Amino acid sequence: MGLKFAQIGIGNWGKNIFRNFYNLNEVNMLAVSDLDDGILKGLKANYPGVETTQNAQLILNNPAIDAVVIATVPETHFEFARQALENNKHVFVEKPMTLKSQTGEILVELAEKNRLKLMVGHILEYHPAYLKVKAYLDSGELGEVRYLYSTRVNLGVVRKKENALWSLAPHDISIALMLLGKNPSRVVCTGQSYLQPGIEDVAFAMVHFPNGKMAQLHVSWLDPHKIRKLTVVGSKKMVVLDDMESTEKIRLYDKGVDLKEDFTGYQEALTLRVGDIHIPKLTMQEPLKLECQHFVDSILNDTPPRSDGFDGLQVVKILEAADKSLKNHGEPVEIL
Repeated sequence: MGLKFAQIGIGNWGKNIFRNFYNLNEVNMLAVSDLDDGILKGLKANYPGVETTQNAQLILNNPAIDAVVIATVPETHFEFARQALENNKHVFVEKPMTLKSQTGEILVELAEKNRLKLMVGHILEYHPAYLKVKAYLDSGELGEVRYLYSTRVNLGVVRKKENALWSLAPHDISIALMLLGKNPSRVVCTGQSYLQPGIEDVAFAMVHFPNGKMAQLHVSWLDPHKIRKLTVVGSKKMVVLDDMESTEKIRLYDKGVDLKEDFTGYQEALTLRVGDIHIPKLTMQEPLKLECQHFVDSILNDTPPRSDGFDGLQVVKILEAADKSLKNHGEPVEIL
């Protein structure tokens, strides 16, 4: 029969998550909960074998369920995840894991104590193009990575409770951590609220790491372009990932500045190097399918998920510090 799953929350993104888990051979999706009865009726028509309910407690209290998928609004993530872990269920929770680092720590401790898998939906960590960039870093092809910057902007969807930082930046923060390391030291963030008082539509964050590396993040839902782009600058080569490209998503640039060992002046010491541009062939698969399969495999094989609770907690800590800096007009905030 496979692992017995249930899902809480079946909104626009939740429908995609449900479809992918439902189609995995190792998963038996028993039940779905959502407050919208119309959504549940539509799902029941397409998946008649899945139980539907507006009462999430029926799922959380059901001892037959092995794992719970949480795809609700962020302010409910902690409570649903906490109850699921306390009821001995593995948890897949959408990003951000929680809205406070203190509650994130509670979930991490619960998962460890009960020997359960806690995985956060940092989908880009399973995206073949981003994994290709990581492979370039790991192989040393880029040399020493110096900094990266990312842009995630478009016109809409405008949130009413969370700002653009909390809504969009978890993706890019998780990638920055995957590429640069897990322990940034401080963050500086500025932004502005144009459409709704107190809810920033645009934010610029600079995340600093102790080794001198930096990650600059630009997020906005008030922009004329839809851009999903990452640039990583290394001492040997540089790479650009444009996720809006359908096929040629990555370009590897053999560009840099070389420093001669024996020189008499700075003019002679630094030489620009401009080489070839390489466009690697990528075998693309649906990142969400890969992410869902990874969660299932982590349960079956008893291995730590790539985007585990610790990863989710670190992203929340950075978001928390960035939001504090944002509210204080760009004052640097240490990441604890």
